Amino acid sequence: MVCHSIHVWEKIEIELEARESYDNPYTDVSVWVDLEGPGFAKRVYGFWDGGDTYRVRLALPHAGAWSWRSGAGSSDAGLCGERGCIEAVEWTEEELSENPCRRGMLRASANGRALTYADGTPVFLLGDTWWSIPTFRFRWTDEPEGRAPGLGLGFKDMVQYRKAQGYNLLALIAGFPNWANDGKPPRIWLDQAANFGLREAWPQAGTESGKDMHNEGGRPFLFPGKVPGHEDVVPDFDRLNPNYFRYLDRKIDYLNEQGITAFIEVARRDVTGAWRAFYDWPESYARYIQYVFSRYQANNCILSPIHYDWAGMAPSPRDFNEPIRQALGRYGRPPFGTLLSANCSGSTLINFGQVEWLSLHQIGNWRDHDAHWLLTEIFQETNPPRPALNGEPYYAGLADNPGFPKYEGWPEDQPIGGTPFDDALCRSGMYGSFLSGGFAGHIYGANYLWGGDIEAASPLTMWDVLPWSSAAQMQHLRDFALSEGARYQNLVPNAELIVPNKTSRTSGNEGWAYCARTPERDLFMLYCEIDAAQPRLRGAKVDGRYAAQWFDPRTGTWTDAGVLTADAWGRIALPELPSSDDWAMKLVMVD
Repeated sequence: MVCHSIHVWEKIEIELEARESYDNPYTDVSVWVDLEGPGFAKRVYGFWDGGDTYRVRLALPHAGAWSWRSGAGSSDAGLCGERGCIEAVEWTEEELSENPCRRGMLRASANGRALTYADGTPVFLLGDTWWSIPTFRFRWTDEPEGRAPGLGLGFKDMVQYRKAQGYNLLALIAGFPNWANDGKPPRIWLDQAANFGLREAWPQAGTESGKDMHNEGGRPFLFPGKVPGHEDVVPDFDRLNPNYFRYLDRKIDYLNEQGITAFIEVARRDVTGAWRAFYDWPESYARYIQYVFSRYQANNCILSPIHYDWAGMAPSPRDFNEPIRQALGRYGRPPFGTLLSANCSGSTLINFGQVEWLSLHQIGNWRDHDAHWLLTEIFQETNPPRPALNGEPYYAGLADNPGFPKYEGWPEDQPIGGTPFDDALCRSGMYGSFLSGGFAGHIYGANYLWGGDIEAASPLTMWDVLPWSSAAQMQHLRDFALSEGARYQNLVPNAELIVPNKTSRTSGNEGWAYCARTPERDLFMLYCEIDAAQPRLRGAKVDGRYAAQWFDPRTGTWTDAGVLTADAWGRIALPELPSSDDWAMKLVMVD
């Protein structure tokens, strides 16, 4: 029996070596350990890692004595009957303060509206969308180089840069299996899906040039594939390449070492049309979901079975519920309590419905303030309550993207990325989302950064946009949210408490206002976009007295606005907005 000593929530790996040979270890064999410890008894599944090697990864949630025994879907003596014991010990308070990931997996807060670590410490997510982290675009070095943002900056230095700005989440897609600079459009699989009656032809199908998304280990699946006439474009989804994922492992581990949670989506929706048309759906896709989940179940992460960022695709979003449920029904939910979420087109509530597998809701890909109500809808309609965030809001520099529709007020003839106006559009997404019910946090994004653009032909590279001021201003959102400790978790979004709160312009990110209030009416938090009308507040306690402070979302500074008194109808006349810029405010009852 093999024995180990490890800290709680520290990843430990059990390696098993098969003694028998298999035609396709990825599809033919499942492995697991039956794990027992304080208050815990579960079967934990593992994964094939190339050759005869299989691994099961654990993260023990409690201190004490643990034991495990291996098993497999075959009688292979190398995979079955191995035993071990583990002694898990607590981190010291100093060690916990050095790295919040040591506090355990993210959990819903007691009321289901926000997030904590497993030990109950509140956490407000500040994330960024670096979807192509697994690829060569985010250059790996054995040690940080200590470089400032600039051409060729490596992954570790980019992480350190965001960490210094207060970020604690980075979002990525585990694999882009059919993206390559092969002179062929990356959306050929959409045409194939259309040919097989899965959806009407998409007008943009086949119009984009390819983008290379390999890493040092190759691509996620092997070639040739099974799509007739396109075997070199769409891979064989039944033949996985573990070497690709080994290079991703080290990046996920590094994020956790820096106290940063990884949001890992298994695949982007553009690959799934051909997957369903030419492979064993939902079995093949369910197997891949489980592979990624089991590979990263011991990392501090959020897991997602699909990156679904465009409406009208085939399969439709609710079609994904079938393979997701198949994977979870066969293997169980991630054993250590990892939250399950998904990028979405609109909202996860609209896309997937009131499904049991979602434990963290999102909205995304509606780029203006007319999307924020989707968070309020999630707040009002999910039962039991679940936390939510805006996962892909307005992207910094998006108005410079020639392929994106222009909203009213956006410049038509100049790039706006990194300018004060562009910063204000980003802040509309940050504060508008938060006060509409996004109490789990917020994910930022920038044009050219989300795509990992490093090519010389790109108007800007991801290194050019990394230092944009809108990204640095994200940390002020967390300062605002946590200014009254964990009380933000009890806020209820209600824009009708501030009037006027909307203009007739539904597109864009200007002129609207937002508000959230605790049920006891003792805390109000509000935000006014640029060019908002002078607001007044209602819904306060009759004759209640409130200490008011303006909050500057550009600098994170507070300014005293005096003590305000509600009238006999609970209305408060707010002081004049300091300027036509966007402003936030907090009112706290003083007696």
